[in-house]
Amino acid sequence: MAFEYFIGGRYLKARQKQAFITLITLLSMAGITVGVMALIVVIGVMKGFENDLRKRILGGQSHVVVKREDGAVSGYHQLVKEVEKIDGVEAATPFNDVQGVLRSKYSISPAKIKGIDPATAGRVIKTLKGVSLPDDASLTNQEGNQVKLPAIVLAQELSRNLGVKKGDIISLISPGKSRSSVFQAPVMKQFKVSGFFKSGLYEYDNSFAYIHLKDAQKVLRMGDSVTGIEVRVENIYQARKIAQRIDDKLGLPFQAQDWMQLNQTLFQAMKTERRVMFIILTLTILVATFSIASTLIMLVIGKTRDIAILKAMGATNKSIRKIFVFNGMVIGLIGTGLGLALGLLLSTVLKHYDISHLTGGIYYLINTVPVKLDVLDIIAIISATLVICFLATLYPAHQAAKINPVDSIRYS
Repeated sequence: MAFEYFIGGRYLKARQKQAFITLITLLSMAGITVGVMALIVVIGVMKGFENDLRKRILGGQSHVVVKREDGAVSGYHQLVKEVEKIDGVEAATPFNDVQGVLRSKYSISPAKIKGIDPATAGRVIKTLKGVSLPDDASLTNQEGNQVKLPAIVLAQELSRNLGVKKGDIISLISPGKSRSSVFQAPVMKQFKVSGFFKSGLYEYDNSFAYIHLKDAQKVLRMGDSVTGIEVRVENIYQARKIAQRIDDKLGLPFQAQDWMQLNQTLFQAMKTERRVMFIILTLTILVATFSIASTLIMLVIGKTRDIAILKAMGATNKSIRKIFVFNGMVIGLIGTGLGLALGLLLSTVLKHYDISHLTGGIYYLINTVPVKLDVLDIIAIISATLVICFLATLYPAHQAAKINPVDSIRYS
């Protein structure tokens, strides 16, 4: 062992008269420990929620959406076939977006109604797998006659808001669309509730409903046109490249957007939030390293005579710097190691912590805190902490190396 590390280790074991320095050293370690632990837990939880949200969004949404810039898409049957031939595309289905309100006997609620093709929609949208949407639903009226009503599938929370159950009748009121007139009477159409679904995303489950594509076309007065084509791809992280292939294949006026573009504002906000939290928590580590610098400065003052003797015996300035850099880095390494251990432990505990008592509007259908620990994030946290600790040691080490051995021994 080099003598610099031996002496540095001896300086860490302060004597009784240096108890104050020992206290500051422990506080410095504690500050770094708390900072590293907080960084690991907070970044892990934020990434966990982002990952969980991504899965839920992709459960109720397609990977790519194709629309015309100038309006509705006609001849969509052939368009779906062309899109499905593109490399990387797993399935495609037409859809219609309908804005309106749903009214039951008990309540009224705004809703986002989507017209789908039951034969192909389940292959594109995960939450629609296994959901039955018949062309028409039979109903016996007050006179005892069989009446055919179009079917509607409601999201779980929306059905609760409306107070309906399977088999109930609800009305859709929509402004519709018309190319022939600026002023157009709203469309009112009755539907029979044929089932329910849940995506796990509160925004969807509180407002979404599905009807048959042909019924949506009647409500929107669109003839045989649709709003667009929804596409499922084989690899969600290649969605942007596949969207570009679709653009190249179809050309203008068609435009394809992948799921990241459709939710760009949300994911960008979460990414920015994570970066801001990283900076804020890194500042707590920076504050702790000021304590390391203070500790080393006091240690240098207290060991001035020792440093002078070492220099008189032949120790170089570089060796003196090593002693105090080693001192500071040991404090940083211990604090970082404890913070890492506690951060991983707390993250594991949070994974099993029951939060089902929280309101659904905040954490919907989540029983435990989602935590996603990324190895690269942990490496970045540890590296940033150790670099800050190293920088904090440079000034005290430099001051120690500048000590004049003759003057120090003479005036000691």
